[in-house]
Amino acid sequence: MLDRKRARAVLGAASGATPAELRRAFREAAKLAHPDRPGGDAERFRQVVEAYRLLTEPTPTDKIIQPPATVRKTPQDDRILPITPLLALNGGVVLRETADARSLKITLPAGLRSGDLLRAGADLFEIAVRGDGEIMVRGHDLWITTPLHPHVLAQGGRVAVDTPLGRRVVWITRKAGERGLIRLAGQGLPARGDHPQGHLFLRLTEQTRITDTATRALRRRFAAAWAA
Repeated sequence: MLDRKRARAVLGAASGATPAELRRAFREAAKLAHPDRPGGDAERFRQVVEAYRLLTEPTPTDKIIQPPATVRKTPQDDRILPITPLLALNGGVVLRETADARSLKITLPAGLRSGDLLRAGADLFEIAVRGDGEIMVRGHDLWITTPLHPHVLAQGGRVAVDTPLGRRVVWITRKAGERGLIRLAGQGLPARGDHPQGHLFLRLTEQTRITDTATRALRRRFAAAWAA
């Protein structure tokens, strides 16, 4: 059984961590422990989920003494515009409510990177591209974890893999299977301004058949916490 001190240690969170800091610590710890990722472990993943649940449940003291927390945005927060990797890749339209309660419809061009500035009318926003659990962005490149049959990893071959970006037909060499990584040149974030064309990296992992209902339940809780 975890206590709150041990739970913070599992997440790597400080004793006075805010809810936002706890969420960030949980996401990082869950990424490292997730069974579908290299080096992941189902038991460690279970502990991460349980630790986050324990630390985010209000204690009796919280219910009696502490008033509801109020999150206040700073002017800097108001100018940050978070977008998903798919929006960075393809562009699109997002709705944003400003600090003075205006609703903006912002058209995003393809190829945005974190740190880019985007003007919408009289407002200027700084782009923050944030991973969505399926796709990570590193600089100009996209990274996706791709489960493959053990035979393909060991022997190689030409396979069609379904990714959040659509189906990709790739040739897996034995060396790539051993290394667990393959690069698809020019299939990352598109060139834009001073930004060069990025690449798509597939992290190759071995497919596992999950029959443990407890593990499935943990993953559902993980997905719900990630979206919180």
